Amino acid sequence: MRGFAMIEPGKTGFIDKEDPKVGPRDALIRPLAVAPCTSDIHTVYEDALGPRQNMILGHEACGVIVEVGSEVKDFKPGDKVLVPAITPNWSDVYSQAGYATDSDGMLGGWKFSNIKDGVFGTRFHVNDADGNLAHLPAEIDPAEACMLSDMIPTGLHASEMAGVTFGDTVAVIGIGPVGLMALRGAVLHGAGRVFAVGSRAKTVEVAKQYGATDIIDYHNGDIADQILAATNGVGVDKVLIAGGDAEHTFADAVKMLKPGGSIGNVNYLNGHDNVVFNAGDWGVGMGHKTIHGGLMPGGRLRMEKLAALVVNGRIDPSLLITHRFEGFEKIPDAIELMHHKPADLIKPVVICNDID
Repeated sequence: MRGFAMIEPGKTGFIDKEDPKVGPRDALIRPLAVAPCTSDIHTVYEDALGPRQNMILGHEACGVIVEVGSEVKDFKPGDKVLVPAITPNWSDVYSQAGYATDSDGMLGGWKFSNIKDGVFGTRFHVNDADGNLAHLPAEIDPAEACMLSDMIPTGLHASEMAGVTFGDTVAVIGIGPVGLMALRGAVLHGAGRVFAVGSRAKTVEVAKQYGATDIIDYHNGDIADQILAATNGVGVDKVLIAGGDAEHTFADAVKMLKPGGSIGNVNYLNGHDNVVFNAGDWGVGMGHKTIHGGLMPGGRLRMEKLAALVVNGRIDPSLLITHRFEGFEKIPDAIELMHHKPADLIKPVVICNDID
């Protein structure tokens, strides 16, 4: 197999490896389409996971099954499948406790380009195929299916963790692809007023299409002060964090949050930083302001439910895709877009029609 890898910190390139071995419950997949993520940039250039050598990158893909293990019941070679970025070990005790993303240890459900090779290969391995794969509906374009791997479930998870409900006033900090899906998740959960914090024209345009009622531009001043002014000093019921840094973003989120409110964080923070906010804004520790942070749920059931949202028109993933590349060898070009993030970028996708 051939794959696009992190050769060492700060260095990427194509490498050749043996095809992954398929265990009794596993599957081997050929990608139909793949998408790079900001997480890949964190991994390669920002030491987010620590040093990795010759590790194939990527965790967003859909594909065609090449081989299945002897105990796989519901999938066979030739099936087109959705592949979640998070592929838990479903027999683990943390999975049984309801925290499958932490199976095999904290964040251990995140296996692609973390503890094993990712999906930017001509073949890639999926553990526990019956528990993690889902059939790709004919109505969903493979490029759009890549958004179901990570962007859609991660964004929607912010609303779930924060507990957004009917009529809530919600602020979404960061409106890249994950933030846009957090925003759409808030709308689907019944939010009444939704502040989208961002400034790029393209993301603002899509935020409005997904249901934002107000746009807050950090160039115009402190975002918490702007939102407090817009709500007559009351603040918001829920804050969804999908961008920013640990030092400033949480301070803003706690400040703009009503007493009794909740924060749902799905932003990938630098593991070397500390989360900072003012104790007074937290009611000197007693303001009933709750912070939740979680990795998106994975698994087959989750993927099937997300696919139903797309098939039935509740979410349009095509709005996220601003750049399409044809051919597996274009993966480096797509990665560089995520690295440098031009103003018109939301999400690039690579169509892999040239892989046998």
